[in-house]
Amino acid sequence: MRKKRNSGSGKKFLLLYLLVVIAVTVFGTYFAYDKYTGIFSPNVVIDKSENYIYIPTGASFELVVDHLVEQKYIRDRESFEWVAEKKKYKGNIKPGRFKIKANMSNNELVNLLRSGKQDPVKVSFNNIKSKEALAGALTRNLEADSVNLLRMLNNRTVAEKYGFTTTTILTMFIPNTYEFYWNTSEEKLLERMAKEYKKFWTDERRQLAADMGLTQTEVYVLASIVQAEQNQHDTEKPLIAGLYLNRIRIGMPLQSDPTVKFATGLHDAKRILAADKDIDSPYNTYKYKGLPPGPINLPEVSSIDAVLNYKKNNNVYMCAKEDLSGFHYFTNDFKQHLIYAEKYQKALNKMGIMR
Repeated sequence: MRKKRNSGSGKKFLLLYLLVVIAVTVFGTYFAYDKYTGIFSPNVVIDKSENYIYIPTGASFELVVDHLVEQKYIRDRESFEWVAEKKKYKGNIKPGRFKIKANMSNNELVNLLRSGKQDPVKVSFNNIKSKEALAGALTRNLEADSVNLLRMLNNRTVAEKYGFTTTTILTMFIPNTYEFYWNTSEEKLLERMAKEYKKFWTDERRQLAADMGLTQTEVYVLASIVQAEQNQHDTEKPLIAGLYLNRIRIGMPLQSDPTVKFATGLHDAKRILAADKDIDSPYNTYKYKGLPPGPINLPEVSSIDAVLNYKKNNNVYMCAKEDLSGFHYFTNDFKQHLIYAEKYQKALNKMGIMR
């Protein structure tokens, strides 16, 4: 009888052992599956195929996760945090602009953010007439602050670092489309623009400027006037550049209406009045001979090259055509110039343009 009881107890123990093993196996399998899905199953949910997450410089892990949750970029916060912790992302936050795609797994998302591999931002600037406008255009799609950048543009030490004054530093900026990382600082932004400036001024361009007896800054300033005089038809730019060079050579004031607009702040004026030409400003080329101290805008590359490759001519007068086509009359005869000017003034009067 004792043997039978022992045999029955053994069977119960074996059965209990098997049940425990099965339970542990099931639980382990479930746990492993749960963690597997947490790592490799899709967790990024966005309403389009791709989007961007912006992580500020100095951001904490909590801020990153909160942003992902608030923007509804991830389905499950807990699984993301678990994967991030296991992959040591918590102490390795990198700032930047990151492209995320729909159905990315936590593993893919953490790997991307931890790598610091950003998608660059395209930054374009043109038709700029002031430091304020430039600072705004450069930082519009970047983390950098426009107020800080403007402060640097007005800082003499910063300007001198790059070989300029606070008046001429705008000539360092060549209008174009550039790629930057979103978290580029104001300092790095200026360093990049300085490199682009040096890249633009090739040996050939520097030699052309030297042959004209102008510095790179003077070429840029003259190009800004050419740009303001002609922003519709590039073919006229070399001719206008040649005309202004003629005036400089004979000691004649440049008498450029756009410089008066700049000096008075009347950038959108269609008509310059006699009183405007009396304003006491170094940018008023009716009052002061030679080039103004700085550019009146950031000229396009076509305008800079038009100055460097100016068209030789004998003209010292120009006037917009009365058909308002954007083209000009050119002459070296003052009486003929007055005839052209009268035609243009009559056209403005007929259209009721008094300012």
